[in-house]
Amino acid sequence: MIPVSQLSDPTVRAFVTAVNAGDRTAFEAVLAPGATMSDDGSDRDLADWADREIFASRGHMSVTKEADGGRDLVVDYRNDTWGEMRTAWRFTVSDGRISRFETGQA
Repeated sequence: MIPVSQLSDPTVRAFVTAVNAGDRTAFEAVLAPGATMSDDGSDRDLADWADREIFASRGHMSVTKEADGGRDLVVDYRNDTWGEMRTAWRFTVSDGRISRFETGQA
């Protein structure tokens, strides 16, 4: 596992920190206005997805690998709904905020 404090991209590091802390305010602060996301190749409503998959189900990211300067992650993701699964995350960062992320099974 890669400690969150050692993730290369500071914006992605803030995202993972917010998810793992269950901190919705910090999570929303790291997102650019109008940010978008997809899960397993399908675009989703980000607010609804985050509520369901992160906050209501106690989501947690354990990063196992990073690439592309820390903007591509392989994560053991777990939550109370699905248990644990290996997932891939790709982030688009603009002006220090995440404008899009894509996740799905790795």
